[in-house]
Amino acid sequence: MGSLSIWHWIVVIAVVLLLFGRGKISDLMGDVAQGIKAFKKGMQDDEKTAEKTEPVKSIDHNASPQAATRSDVGSKAV
Repeated sequence: MGSLSIWHWIVVIAVVLLLFGRGKISDLMGDVAQGIKAFKKGMQDDEKTAEKTEPVKSIDHNASPQAATRSDVGSKAV
């Protein structure tokens, strides 16, 4: 009683075929296949962009010492 026999599976498959029909199931499987292909293509595109290295950007700390020396920061003018 706890497991499904072959007759249970035959009835379930028959009901699914009656509800959806052969055409709808094949269309659904085609859509699933297209989705899988699009997913794989997207994963390959991500790997290709990850392989490209961007040039290293550096910040010159001594470029503008005038902007760093502000005396009015944090003080209140009365």
